[in-house]
Amino acid sequence: MNRYHDVRSSSLAAFLLAVICLSACLMSGCGEQKATGPAAPAVEVVNVVQKDVPIVREWVGTTDGLVNAKINAQVQGYLIRQNYKEGSAVKKGQILFEIDPRPFQAALEQAKGQMAINEGQLYTAKANLQKIRPLAAVNAVSKKDLDDAIGREASARAAVQAAKAAVQKAEIDLSFTKITSPIDGIAGISKAQLGDLVGTPGGPELTTVSTVDPIKVFIPLSEQEYMHFTRTAEAKGKSDREGPSLELILADGRVFPHKGKVYFADRQVDERTGTIKVATLFPNPGNLLRPGQFAKVKALIETQEGALLVPQRAVTELQGRFQVAVVGPDNKVDLRWVKVGERFGPLWVIDEGLKPEDRVIVEGIQKVKAGMPVTPKPYQEAPAGAQALPTGKQER
Repeated sequence: MNRYHDVRSSSLAAFLLAVICLSACLMSGCGEQKATGPAAPAVEVVNVVQKDVPIVREWVGTTDGLVNAKINAQVQGYLIRQNYKEGSAVKKGQILFEIDPRPFQAALEQAKGQMAINEGQLYTAKANLQKIRPLAAVNAVSKKDLDDAIGREASARAAVQAAKAAVQKAEIDLSFTKITSPIDGIAGISKAQLGDLVGTPGGPELTTVSTVDPIKVFIPLSEQEYMHFTRTAEAKGKSDREGPSLELILADGRVFPHKGKVYFADRQVDERTGTIKVATLFPNPGNLLRPGQFAKVKALIETQEGALLVPQRAVTELQGRFQVAVVGPDNKVDLRWVKVGERFGPLWVIDEGLKPEDRVIVEGIQKVKAGMPVTPKPYQEAPAGAQALPTGKQER
């Protein structure tokens, strides 16, 4: 009886032990593979590109005439005629406006008449002097009479000279009633109407004529850019006018077909902006460009040989500093601070911080940390025109 009881108790204990072991096994994941931690995240990488990179600068410029002549009335009078079409090409010496010449013709005739009177008085004074000299030689007249005759002849001669000057001035004033262009160029809109009194002190100019072929384009250069160009020109033994060939991009995006060159630099730097105004010169056949237009000026200033480039999206900016994530030979991440240079299309020149054999992360930068192992795979650039799905929608 006792032996039967002992056997039964042992069987019950074994059963309970088996149940406990089974429960523990289920709770602890018995029969499954032991966990090895999170898998290394997948990232897309590219190799650093090394190539010669053209360094291009771009500035916003404004066009201006090579010569801008303000046309003013040099005598005061009423405008009676406009002889040119506004906005058209005019030639040097072409009559643009006419002022009523009648007052100036009358003034000329008056000056001529006064000159004739003075010439007559000079003739009489010279004749009297010629009569008195022989008489004074034999003491037939007093010394005072001779002196008076000499004085009257000298005064009459001076009066004739003044009269001639008055006639010449009247002729000049009369010629100023025909207002001509001093240069070849494009004439602007008239700022005076027929019948206006022009030539008054402080009055506006009548119009402006500008020479636009070639045409100037002013661009602002920083002090650093100006000094760089100066050093480059000195190193090459070239003057400013033999600088880089310039390209002009018009407001509609078209590239102007004619290349330009540096013309001159202003005498001083603008203290407010820290820039110096530089004039460039472009051929302008057909007068397509006009003063006052905005355009972009591009220049290839140098070629950076053996530059290291990475996609711009591989570079992260943090408080004015730039960082890239490099995947080492052991597939671990190394976060590096770099010094960036010029942008070249979708790429960015890295001046310091990378080596030609480095691999940088382009996609997946947000999910990596320094020293983290990753699973790198080649970066696949999205096809042109591909767009991300709208937020909240998933591709099926």
